[in-house]
Amino acid sequence: AVVSTQSTGSFKLLQELLHYPTNLRMSRPEHIGPPELFYNDSEATKYTNNTRIIDIQMSMSSRAIELLNLPDDQPSFILDVGCGSGLSGESITEAGHYWVGMDISPSMLDVAVEREVEGDVVLSDIGQGVPFRAGTFDGVISISVLQWLCNADKAHHNPFKRLKCFFTMLFSSMRSGGRAIFQVYPESPKQMELITEQATRCGFTGGVVVDYPNSTKAKKIFLCLFAGTPVNNIKMPQALGNEDDNTVQYSSERFTGKKRKRQGEVTRKEWIANKKQKRRAQGKEVTADSKFSGRKRKPKF
Repeated sequence: AVVSTQSTGSFKLLQELLHYPTNLRMSRPEHIGPPELFYNDSEATKYTNNTRIIDIQMSMSSRAIELLNLPDDQPSFILDVGCGSGLSGESITEAGHYWVGMDISPSMLDVAVEREVEGDVVLSDIGQGVPFRAGTFDGVISISVLQWLCNADKAHHNPFKRLKCFFTMLFSSMRSGGRAIFQVYPESPKQMELITEQATRCGFTGGVVVDYPNSTKAKKIFLCLFAGTPVNNIKMPQALGNEDDNTVQYSSERFTGKKRKRQGEVTRKEWIANKKQKRRAQGKEVTADSKFSGRKRKPKF
């Protein structure tokens, strides 16, 4: 499913696409503590040595790189926001590109240095901006990071201001026409609306791509942003997991057509006619049939 940030009623559509069953909602790391404390030495080691986490991280990173739609004939320079221990950076290296990663957790960056990743890593809080020169990056990817900015972990933290600062400096650090792909786990549709609203205010265009929207476990949400690209020239990437049509179109008009009659289903008028016939066969008094028999009355006296 693909939802454009410029489409009317996109928030209501996001409510449907981002719905998760209650029994599948697990404890969220951002509710436990700030990222620099949650991802301590033990958590960073466990995160990097868990084969299941590695497979999921590599799969989402490869999908994010695919959504960047970078040219195949030349390497590109990519920023990995929330690079952690460098798992997503390995996917960038395998794709033949160069990268720089930034993360707020010193423990995760220490593991990245120990693993001798190809890219450079920077200790930085993305809520305070992106510390790079204008037009530096050809593309940006981020895996499971952006929702952390929606929490106020400290007294002076303001999610609106932190998101605005991040997207403003990110926009300036990207070349014109570049893409930024954010894989996110939004807590609610309103949280996703907050993120997309701040991004569009800072100059980005784009939308949300939902892979496997009908699956509870395989569903993945990607925010695809375009820097300096006119709205009319945007072609949103296709989502995965929908064989017929990967684009969900939203209309504010209410459907007023007649419902299709199921095979063997009896209409209201037919049911009344059959009941009258049975009562006549029983010798009971029945009102005469007319063109108004079985019609619904108008909602007025």
